[in-house]
Formats: sequence, structure tokens, C-alpha cells
Amino acid sequence: MGEKRILCVGLVCLDIINVVERYPEEDTDTRCLSQRWQRGGNASNSCTVLSLLGAPCAFMGSLAPGHIAENLPDVTANDFQNVDLTQYKWMHWEGRNADEQIKMIHKVNDYNNICPTDQRITISVEIEKEREDLYQLFQYGELVFVSKDVARHLGYNSSAEAVAGLYPRVKSGAYLVCAWAEQGADALGPDGRVLHSPSFPPETIVDTLGAGDTFNASVIYALSKGQTMEEAITFGCRIAGKKCGVQGYDGIVSGDLHSFCHE
Repeated sequence: MGEKRILCVGLVCLDIINVVERYPEEDTDTRCLSQRWQRGGNASNSCTVLSLLGAPCAFMGSLAPGHIAENLPDVTANDFQNVDLTQYKWMHWEGRNADEQIKMIHKVNDYNNICPTDQRITISVEIEKEREDLYQLFQYGELVFVSKDVARHLGYNSSAEAVAGLYPRVKSGAYLVCAWAEQGADALGPDGRVLHSPSFPPETIVDTLGAGDTFNASVIYALSKGQTMEEAITFGCRIAGKKCGVQGYDGIVSGDLHSFCHE
């Protein structure tokens, strides 16, 4: 059957990017040097990066036939009933319609309870938006990504503070990860050790759109390949740093990935 896939569930959207000479000041007009349209959305971006890293992957979300669409519905638990769970080794949810997503996760948990240990699906979730209803997802992932914005909203001033303060919200045995832009990322797991990776900024920052999605995907990829959490967040920071140095995602992966992770 080949290697099982990683499924990303969440948003796909259209990003319209205007390139300017410098960041515009408020209430000023700035000439646009160029413009590009590209596929975006957290789950979609993460799936793109997983594919570039060489991971068999799939995306689940609402798609439209044209370039522009309005009011696309989020994936529901009823939609998820059609997913063949035997095809996947990892499922990642971008926190959106949490009540429906929890129903999906329950289905995966039921599957995991009856299948052999080596066939179980790893579950990860991302909590990026400052919405109270999303916070219930903390307790449903074996790996939980919490954003800098959410951490700040909840009163934390660094990724280390965030993982330590928010860890009681995750389920027993889970890992909590928080990336903090140029300050790097931290992770905390069941052994109680806070793991840290510095950031790896490019020589010139070109495009930071999707850097967080790149980090998440790279951490998932590394863990799915058997690396430790410390290795995984370092790999995530390295690939996210590469992404910030290019427009879009072309060129973020080059050379031997194992060597790249351990540089």
C-alpha cells in the first residue's frame, strides 16, 4: 500500500500579496512593485510544506471551482465520515469549528482504540485564533500548537512562559509547542522539561506569510520520521527561517534533510 499519509484539515483560501519597497506608513499611498495571487490557508499551507518535504499528505477542506469564492463552509463531522482512516498515520486540525472538529477527533480515537498500536493515527491540533471556543481543543491533541497571539492574549510574554502556563490544559502525555517568531520556539512534554530552539532568520527577510504554517508542518514531518521533540522544533525553526527568506515556498527545502536538521 505504500507509506501512509498525513492529513491536514482546515482552511484553503486565496492570498493576494502586494510587494512594496518598504512597509507603508499609516494613511499614506505606496506604489506596488508587484502583485501575486497564491493559495493560502493554514492547513493548506502546511500541506504544501509537507509535500515539499517529501511526506505523502492530503488536504481536507472546502474548495471552490473559481479563483474567488465567498462563505465556504468548514468541514463537518458528517463530511469526515467519508474519510478512510486506514490511509493515514497522522491527522492535523487547524482550529476552526471546534465542536465539529472534536467529533472528528472522537472518531479517530475510536479507531485508535480498536486497531493495532503500530497502526494508530497521531492527532495534532493548532490553536491560532484568539477565540474562546477554540481553547477546548487544547485537550484533544497528542501534539498541540498554540500561537504567539493566543499566548499573549492569555497573558504570557514568551514561548517558554506559554508552554509552562498552558500545559495543564493539554491531556496527559501530550506535547505543547509555541513558536515566538524571532525568539524561536519552546515545547513542553510529559517529562516536564522545557525544550527550546533558537530562530534561524535568513540574511534578508522577504516574506513571512505562512512561516507559522511552515513551522508546524516541519515539526510534524520530523516527528513522523522518528525524531525527538527537541530535534523537531529545531528543524521547524530552520525550515521556517528558510521560508522567510523566499517569496512563497519555492526553495525552502534543499540538500539532505537529515543533515539540515542537525546543522
